Amino acid sequence: MKGLAPLFLGIFGTFAFSWVGLTVIPNWQIGHLDPQMEEDGSDAYPQPQSGMVERGARVYAANGCIYCHSQQVRADYAADDIERKWGGRRSAPRDYIFERPVFLGKMRMCQDLSNIGARALAEQENAPPAGATSPAASPAPPGGAPAPGAAPSGASPSPPANAGSPPPGAPPPKATAVPPASPTPSASASPAPNAAPASPTPPAAANASPAARAPWPVQTSGQPPMYSAAWHHVHLYSPRSINVDSNMPSYRFLYQTRRITDAPSADALKFTGSEAPPEGWEIVPTYDAKCLVAYLISLNQSHPLKEVRSAAPAASPPAAPGK
Repeated sequence: MKGLAPLFLGIFGTFAFSWVGLTVIPNWQIGHLDPQMEEDGSDAYPQPQSGMVERGARVYAANGCIYCHSQQVRADYAADDIERKWGGRRSAPRDYIFERPVFLGKMRMCQDLSNIGARALAEQENAPPAGATSPAASPAPPGGAPAPGAAPSGASPSPPANAGSPPPGAPPPKATAVPPASPTPSASASPAPNAAPASPTPPAAANASPAARAPWPVQTSGQPPMYSAAWHHVHLYSPRSINVDSNMPSYRFLYQTRRITDAPSADALKFTGSEAPPEGWEIVPTYDAKCLVAYLISLNQSHPLKEVRSAAPAASPPAAPGK
């Protein structure tokens, strides 16, 4: 009996110290953070979200998106998240002060979503012109996604100059030009034909910049600009129309197939082939689908923070000769 009191005190002390160390002290340190802003009160970050975005966060949680996607860009000394172009800096506590709850994620089976809302503009600027095709796209109808191991041309508008075949964005060769019989990974000219390649990556991807080697998806022919609202709706309704190897479930229950009464809706999803609705029908997002997309577009941690060092800027041009 005399040993029970120290035992219970030890158990209680263990839990008490754990609670203080993991809950009380962190809340005292960062629980009262305010948005960062300039001295004149401008450029406040982060800002409270709209009610539509808050509802979208609940739809995000209700459909289990947190089990496959994270919302935390790890520091460059701990992971390759910044090198993967998932963010220009690591995530910080100030990024989450208006989020309840915070969806840091349980695991990362797919891309991190911390900055998915910041990708739309850059991806739309780099999107290929209408009718352009991805180099990895098969001769299938438009909408097919390229193979994951292919060099993503949509991420880099200027392909490497030493590629064995004409670059995807270049004008078609004249009729008198004779292209190679079969472009293979060895088309980058190695002196020994039997030599093993240095890596399994094709030359076009090996010589590309880190931005060009970003993970899928890439801009596919016949699809809306990447990461735009229309693109998100197509991706949620039919993930494999964006990437044929996607293991993401389809969220078709967030959309409604209805008959066109007066005129087609401006929000109707554009599909071709087997995904297209019957003649006279259209697929439109429900309010929950619109809220979910609004929430995804709101995820943006690209604003610089004073307490966090951003990723190193691009290398400056070399100094002029003689300096």
